[in-house]
Amino acid sequence: MKLVRFQAVEGPAQAGVLRDDRVLSLGSLGFHSVKQVLEAGEEGLPRVRTLLEAASPGSGTAMSGVRLLAPLADAGKLIFIGLNYKDHAEEVGAPLPSVPTVFAKFPSAILNPDEAILIPKESGKPDYEAEFAFVIGKRGKRIAAADWQEYVAGYTIINDVSARDFQMATSQWMMGKTCDTFCPMGPYLVTADEIPDPHALRMELVLNGEPMQDSNTREMIFKIPELIEHLSAAMTLEAGDVISTGTPAGVGISKKPPRWLRPGDECVVRVEGLGELRNAVATEP
Repeated sequence: MKLVRFQAVEGPAQAGVLRDDRVLSLGSLGFHSVKQVLEAGEEGLPRVRTLLEAASPGSGTAMSGVRLLAPLADAGKLIFIGLNYKDHAEEVGAPLPSVPTVFAKFPSAILNPDEAILIPKESGKPDYEAEFAFVIGKRGKRIAAADWQEYVAGYTIINDVSARDFQMATSQWMMGKTCDTFCPMGPYLVTADEIPDPHALRMELVLNGEPMQDSNTREMIFKIPELIEHLSAAMTLEAGDVISTGTPAGVGISKKPPRWLRPGDECVVRVEGLGELRNAVATEP
């Protein structure tokens, strides 16, 4: 299933599920966000599936009449993994890490599909990063790597936009990573049953029609089981937490000369099976 947050013309944000080219609201089930579906535990997704299977043809709202929003704008945690692709570590001349590099973004960085990434006036080196993210489906602490599938509800796309000048000014990355709008997310949450192997997905980023990143999730150094075990040793993972697994080779800072994002650009991130995430670029007012 593809779970979404959506907004009809001038209406409130709602949770929904896609059926072909139409979206069914989950309001009748009492779910007003995708996170609420996940927090309902073992009952949540089956109830949505029952609604989907029982829906008559033509029910719901045509996709042409809605706007898709970031599926988990209310994510409890936004956890990011740095230098987690072999090809990316090689292009920046960094040794392969022996433990995951972990940082976070704040919810204020989350951006809807088709909205503009706003570059701070103080930054001259904004960069793009295509990323594949997994979403936690139930609460857990000290989770064994072998049990990872019990805790993954599904997957989505993220663009880990980064102000490299802010990021490189200190040893701490967060300032350059969590500027407002620097976490485009979407267009939907694809449930785990639709992705047989999350470690074999093509992912790419196209900038103004030009391919910039083209890799595969098999390039991940620390894969989902290892990340879940590592992270849950330190923190309780909860339903609705989003964990973005890093970016492959081809980021702007690695180009010669570097290719920074500019107002008027358009970024499109595609991950096999997850659709595409499209955002324009503008200067912050």
